[in-house]
Amino acid sequence: MVRDWAGIVDLRWLITLHLARFVGVYFLILGKRGDLPQAFARPAGFGDIMIATIALFILVVPELQMLRSVLLSWNTLGLVDILLVIFGALRFGLRDWQSMAALRQLPLSLLPTFIVPLIIASHVLIFVRVKTRAQN
Repeated sequence: MVRDWAGIVDLRWLITLHLARFVGVYFLILGKRGDLPQAFARPAGFGDIMIATIALFILVVPELQMLRSVLLSWNTLGLVDILLVIFGALRFGLRDWQSMAALRQLPLSLLPTFIVPLIIASHVLIFVRVKTRAQN
C-alpha cells in the first residue's frame, strides 16, 4: 500500500512540505537572542531558508518540476542540508545539553520528532519518483 502511494503521490506535495523549512528564519532569531548557539542557528537557518526558497521557486515555475537536473540538484542539496542540521544539533546538544533546549520545547520539539523525519522521507520519495519518471 505504501509502495503504491509512493508511486503516485504528486511531486508538488512532496516539494510543498519543504516550505516548512522557512523555520530557518526562527532559528536565526533564536540564535540572535541567545536561545540557540549562533554556530548552529546560522548555518541551519540559512540552509533551511535557501532550500525552502528554491522549493517555492520550483513550485511557482512548474516547468522546473519537469527538469530532472533541477529536482535532483535541489533534492540532493536539501538532503545534505537536513543531515548537516541534524548532526549539528546533535553535536551542540552533546557538548551542552541546555544550549539546544529550544528544540526540546513546543512548538520546535515537533521538528526533530515529526517534521525532520517527514522531510527526510520526502527526499527519498523524490529521488524514487525522479528515477521512476526517468525510466518511463
